[in-house]
Amino acid sequence: MYIYEFEFFESEGYLIVYPFDMEGATQGRELQEAVEMAADWLRTDIQYRLMYNEPLPKPTFGNTPKEGGTVVVIAVEAGLDTIRRVSASEAARLLNVSPARVSHMIRDGLLTSFKDGYNVWVTMDSIEARLREPRKAGRPKKEAVA
Repeated sequence: MYIYEFEFFESEGYLIVYPFDMEGATQGRELQEAVEMAADWLRTDIQYRLMYNEPLPKPTFGNTPKEGGTVVVIAVEAGLDTIRRVSASEAARLLNVSPARVSHMIRDGLLTSFKDGYNVWVTMDSIEARLREPRKAGRPKKEAVA
């Protein structure tokens, strides 16, 4: 379990949420939404750092609000095992492309992947993002010249 403090404060009709020990922010229209967004943001940030072997900042506690807001403690379960993921071959099946195309998409940053032991995993979030993108029309056929 990972536990960090966040500051919640109101601004222009939103609850803005800043972590004390990391860069970034999120927001919500009401307290429940802001808490859910903060938890999702924290889980995603931790998973990203674990996927790419980046160090996690040491959490600090007893922080003083910088914006006059309220300090809220957010705790999440996160780890490589909590990432929704599939194998590269399953990603190819879901995207209806070849395994070689999945490798190219990973290389080109079109899919997010990580290695865990000997296995390469592709995140379901990146697959779902690709599936939501509108399909590009194919090249127009050249007209025959008489």
